[in-house]
Amino acid sequence: MKYKSMEERPWGRFFVIEDQKNFKIKKIEVEIGQRLSYQYHKKRSEVWVIITGTGIITINDKKQDFKKDDVIIIPKESKHRIENNGNDVVVFIEIQTGSYFGEDDIVRIKDDYNRLQ
Repeated sequence: MKYKSMEERPWGRFFVIEDQKNFKIKKIEVEIGQRLSYQYHKKRSEVWVIITGTGIITINDKKQDFKKDDVIIIPKESKHRIENNGNDVVVFIEIQTGSYFGEDDIVRIKDDYNRLQ
């Protein structure tokens, strides 16, 4: 598959599959033992479809386990994080909907990589 772009992050990487006015789709890979920042977005909601791996998702301070084939809905302004505590790379598809999809719509609350705003 040809991706529109790819960006490395301290926790893994993401690939932009589609970027339109009303939605954006990414494939996200989270390395073993890593996790994204605990964050929220002011201008978008997200749906995550887990393709491979297991771990923990936190939404508004509530933790839950996830596995392959799970679908997670993250409403706009909901605090959220995904962490890979399993034995395989976590891969998921992220579908963003809303009014803006830039990386600067990330409000970090906690971050293992010192990227707080």
